Amino acid sequence: MKDSQRCFELLEAGDADGLRNLLADDSGAAETRDASGVSLVMHALYRGRRDIAEIVAGKKKELDVFEAASLGLLERLSECLKDASAANSYSSDGFTALHFACYFGQPASARLLLAKGARVDAAAANPMRVLPLHSAASARNVEGARLLLEHGAPVNARQHGGWAPIHAAAQNGDRAMVELLLKYGADPQVSNDEGKTPASIAREKGSTDILALVEGEGLSPNGLPSLSPRY
Repeated sequence: MKDSQRCFELLEAGDADGLRNLLADDSGAAETRDASGVSLVMHALYRGRRDIAEIVAGKKKELDVFEAASLGLLERLSECLKDASAANSYSSDGFTALHFACYFGQPASARLLLAKGARVDAAAANPMRVLPLHSAASARNVEGARLLLEHGAPVNARQHGGWAPIHAAAQNGDRAMVELLLKYGADPQVSNDEGKTPASIAREKGSTDILALVEGEGLSPNGLPSLSPRY
């Protein structure tokens, strides 16, 4: 069995020690990618295993811009960004480094990428069509979302299915994100392709505080929506 295949099997099993031992014997296996070109490091991050991603990254000869941004390794990211095209290049699965920085909660990476010209309105080159703000909202990354909005990110941009960032924030029950998006002009009435608004999503989730925010109602002292009539 090839070590590259074994790497993915160990990752799937969550066997960090087994993968560490394999890489100790064959450090070159850290360079492995799947058939579409997605690296082992990124696969580990997608599975929420940053610990394994760091094990693999430590054995690689060189991280690419997507891996460096995702792991918050600013020195390596700066090296990658000496190539002016890197800030807006796309990974083999269709995301920019800014998407990854926002999704994996790396605000310092996001700041560096923006300083080097990364586009806040870059849509993913895959069927999801997410923008970095969608990535931040999905990941509950309020700091990253604020940074993007300060740099002009379109707050009501739609991804696949007509979802705007505020839909994801309502889905997550993320009050801080909803408040931030509303502050920057998010449309609380926006409907996705299924006709769902942030309010209807909040109702489904039982998120009374989110419902109050998007319906423009204040909260009473007990934390429930106020019962004042609407005219």
